[in-house]
Amino acid sequence: MFAMPTIDMEATGRNIMRLRKAAGLTVKELQDIFGFATPQAIYKWQHGTAMPTIDNLVVLAAVLAVPMDEIIICDGNRDVQISA
Repeated sequence: MFAMPTIDMEATGRNIMRLRKAAGLTVKELQDIFGFATPQAIYKWQHGTAMPTIDNLVVLAAVLAVPMDEIIICDGNRDVQISA
């Protein structure tokens, strides 16, 4: 058995919203930074129904001036059996 962390998507979404507000950014401003036609992706991130892709996570971390691991919230470790 191997303890593997998992991403808490809802907590990560709340964290993205908190960090965005702390940076003084609106959803519209983030939408413009990412070049998205609509704000739906950002709302999905904030509601925990979707996660930013790795490339978007890199940009998000730079825009929010935090390391990527400060954006993602992991929940407790889950035991997983890994076989070759």
